Amino acid sequence: MNAHIGGVSLLVVAKAPVPGLAKTRIAVTTGDTVASELAAAALLDTLATVIAVGADHDWPVVVAMTGDLTQAACHEEIAAALAGVTVVDQRGDGLAERLAHAHADAAIASGATGVVQVGMDTPQLTAADYVAAAEAVQAGERVLGRADDGGWWLLGLPDAAEATSLIGVPMSTDHTADHTQQAIGHVTWLRTVQDMDTWEDAQQIAAGIPQSRLAAVVDEALAAGVSS
Repeated sequence: MNAHIGGVSLLVVAKAPVPGLAKTRIAVTTGDTVASELAAAALLDTLATVIAVGADHDWPVVVAMTGDLTQAACHEEIAAALAGVTVVDQRGDGLAERLAHAHADAAIASGATGVVQVGMDTPQLTAADYVAAAEAVQAGERVLGRADDGGWWLLGLPDAAEATSLIGVPMSTDHTADHTQQAIGHVTWLRTVQDMDTWEDAQQIAAGIPQSRLAAVVDEALAAGVSS
């Protein structure tokens, strides 16, 4: 298949940052409110970068959402950010199935054959990360970005239909990236990035992006007495 036929869309798979449901591992240390604010900040930072890249390169942006956004931290800011993109509901049982459907829905909604998909746990991604992935996908390559916990932070496919290969891949394990590569075939690997799974992760990521919303929330939490 010629990967240039339908172009590429940028897909963000996101969960409404509802207190008590968002970043529960972080909440053990910070409490539910701060954990949800960190999740909201990560999502807003991610959306800001993705939307800017999409606008610069004429790549449609699609966000696959789940959860009740009206109950989420920073819900008004998130709703405002989402107003400029196409939003679809996540569907399916289990993460792998939801991801496969999200790729298909992004292709339908955007009219683009290829999809570059990220989550909301890596707000430190730069425009260059997205451009490198999207240009590779446009050239017909499958792209994976490995996370340091064994998962992955980006999946780019020149044909969204290939995401059905994810169904059956064990998610959230130490070897998810490797199993994903085995399922979809040859891939071009991007750089390894740290996921935001713990309070320590959040602090380390924030330190690298000091002007971000995430860094502001981390600083506020530390000033309020959350242990470093």
